[in-house]
Amino acid sequence: MTNYRDLERHFSAMLGLARRPVAIASVQQIPTDITKFEGSVPSGCTFWRHAAEGRTFYTVPSDHYNCSIGCHTHNIPLPSERQAELTGTLGLMVDIGYLRMEEVPGIPRLPATPEAIIYAPLGDTPVEPDVVVFAAPAGRVMLLQEAAIRAGVAAQMSTLGRPTCMAVPAAMALGMVASTGCVGNRVYTGVDEAELYAVIPGRALASVAEEAATIASANAKLLEYHSQRRTQLLSI
Repeated sequence: MTNYRDLERHFSAMLGLARRPVAIASVQQIPTDITKFEGSVPSGCTFWRHAAEGRTFYTVPSDHYNCSIGCHTHNIPLPSERQAELTGTLGLMVDIGYLRMEEVPGIPRLPATPEAIIYAPLGDTPVEPDVVVFAAPAGRVMLLQEAAIRAGVAAQMSTLGRPTCMAVPAAMALGMVASTGCVGNRVYTGVDEAELYAVIPGRALASVAEEAATIASANAKLLEYHSQRRTQLLSI
């Protein structure tokens, strides 16, 4: 298996990351050698926070039922007695002007319902991840996106917005995506309002890491170049 511990060290060193990247893998068999998550959370993205803080675990579909939107993006059917929650949440969002109902069919979803979802800090992941989620200041996400473009693995689509969790299936299908996040995600994960997300397919992670050093070095040189030009040419 790829040495993900070295990859995490590489990204952290090149980009100065303050948060640990989170590896996520959807599997069709319950793991026997990974701890199952115990407890109740209000959203699927809450699991990202736990993993970024150092925990490795797996969830089953029922662990996600409190988040009807996350169940939708992760193709997890709600039990019959809770199916009205998705309709109610979407209705609220439409009523307050947060989204339009016609947008819903275009929200990316996982292609199949997982039996389990494994979450871990990138360096500790026990399996090959489907995606890796980076939460970082905008300038760091810029570098990741530029590295993905250089590696030829960036999705040809606009920066994603709400819901944040749709970035997972989008990245799996299309390549590295950037996301501005959403207010629910920021409440449940505690990311700062100045931070954005980059979600990279696991299959593309090594190639992005390989280009990250070049991009970080290039940006350092361009920072000096543009700073000098500003000093030389600015006249107000």
